[in-house]
Amino acid sequence: MNDRVAATLREDPTMARLIDRHGPLTVEPAGDEFARLCTSIVNQQLSTASAAAIHERFVDVLGADPTPDLVLAADEGALRGAGLSGTKVEYLRNVAAAFRDGDRDLTRQGLADAGDEAVVDALTEIRGVGEWTARMYLIFALGREDVLPPGDLAVRKGIERVYNDGDELTRAEMREIGEAWRPYRSYGTRYVWAEYES
Repeated sequence: MNDRVAATLREDPTMARLIDRHGPLTVEPAGDEFARLCTSIVNQQLSTASAAAIHERFVDVLGADPTPDLVLAADEGALRGAGLSGTKVEYLRNVAAAFRDGDRDLTRQGLADAGDEAVVDALTEIRGVGEWTARMYLIFALGREDVLPPGDLAVRKGIERVYNDGDELTRAEMREIGEAWRPYRSYGTRYVWAEYES
């Protein structure tokens, strides 16, 4: 995290305390955008521990880090045996087909000129990629610095805990809190996650 990001986030006293508590966190593009998207799909609606275990077994079934060809060639029974639901197997295959055969380059290079909402629109055209997954892709695969995913349970609970004594907030109220972090809301999101998971 560079000085400009830290200075912006520290203008919010609550965020300044989180930075002091958790140290520097980064937002960087993934080395492999497809593998990162597979991770987000595996993680959908799972606890961190369950997701990590299933993801490890998923990679074991493939025999290597996910590629579109490996996912499309993998035995469905073996993928189900790794702990993936039939629905998630379908979603992973849909994403693999979109990366391999789609008419749009979904890598960082292919999406370099696309705004965040255009990326979300392109990804959510793939069955199995919802808004949550698309926003995770913006942060963790593309390294976009100004993304706030209020639909993420940990972000919602974390913001409520840190900013509102655990009481419920609307998405509009969460977005208003996140305004103080612009143009580095992805970093603010990472700090809220870190606090929620600690």
